[in-house]
Amino acid sequence: MWNYRITSVWGIPIRINVSLLVFLPVLAWLIGSGEQITIYTGIINGFTPSPLDAADLRAGNTPWLIGSLAAVGLFVSVALHELGHSWAARRYGIEVESITLWLLGGLANLQTIPREWQKEFWIAIAGPAASVLVAAVAYAAVLVVPASLPVVTFVFGWLVVTNLVLTVFNLLPAFPMDGGRVLRALLARSQPYATATRTAARVGALFALGFAILGVLSFSPLLLLLALFVYGGATSESRLVALDTLLDGVTAADVMTTDTERVTGDTTMADLATRMLEEGRTTYLVTGDDGTVAGIVSVDDFKRSRGQDTTVEEVMDTNVPRITGETSLFDVYGLMNRDRVDAAIVEADGEIRGVITSTQMATALQIRREAGSVAAPRTAM
Repeated sequence: MWNYRITSVWGIPIRINVSLLVFLPVLAWLIGSGEQITIYTGIINGFTPSPLDAADLRAGNTPWLIGSLAAVGLFVSVALHELGHSWAARRYGIEVESITLWLLGGLANLQTIPREWQKEFWIAIAGPAASVLVAAVAYAAVLVVPASLPVVTFVFGWLVVTNLVLTVFNLLPAFPMDGGRVLRALLARSQPYATATRTAARVGALFALGFAILGVLSFSPLLLLLALFVYGGATSESRLVALDTLLDGVTAADVMTTDTERVTGDTTMADLATRMLEEGRTTYLVTGDDGTVAGIVSVDDFKRSRGQDTTVEEVMDTNVPRITGETSLFDVYGLMNRDRVDAAIVEADGEIRGVITSTQMATALQIRREAGSVAAPRTAM
């Protein structure tokens, strides 16, 4: 939510989150503060051909100019970092759906996370490698910028230091940060993928705790936010990998209901409730005037009903995923969560073969969790 597309690279949409738009002026002010300029001037003078004068850089409106240029430069650097991940992912044939720049940096949204440790390793390391490359280019700029342009020299020097610091920080083994993904990749060389993920997630949780403690002691809201991000990301991905492992080999055809029943869109919710009680069903396909399936209505849709005269057409889910019998159940789970619906339609040769509901998903999960390999999946249709 609240993401705005600003451009695209290699066909990948680059989006900016509203949190970054709000934070950029604050970041510009922080970078342009007199104390920060003095500190970084001392560092930059260690590798610039022409020493900078901190007093000149702090005069008049120069700090605001420095802060603004450096803040924009930082998030251009972050975008290039994410493009590094994207380049490596595309080399392995993995689609990158988008790149989002936000308050804590950037996120490259890969269509899938590879389970082969070599692929994940190189995709994870490509981001920090891109940051090092950006630092090298900025360093080269410092060497060639004329001494008459101290603001430009300072900004490029600041980007050298910042990109190197961010590279080291990103390589901390705090899953799901880059270093955490490198850790999982290396663990997956000798462990099952799910086990490697759990181990990396535990390490990430410990780092999150450390970030939280530092955030409290230093009164840093950003560190607290980072702690929440790392902890939430680590636990969330760990659960998803566990779910994927649990559903390994199970397809839509193994779980779907084939004896689907239908109702017309003008059926009232009161009549639907009566039919559900009589037939013991909770989900129905909804047909339009031309007889084609227009959506799905389930018992959960009664929450949106405004009374007995509300029709099925008014509350049904129309954005229902349409899948094949060979679609993995884990992918079905992802599609249903993406579209925020409680069912999916299974098709073959243009005909509807069945329906999968969230209740059936939960039942399949429970059976696989309790019975394990004893409950072998049926042959997909």
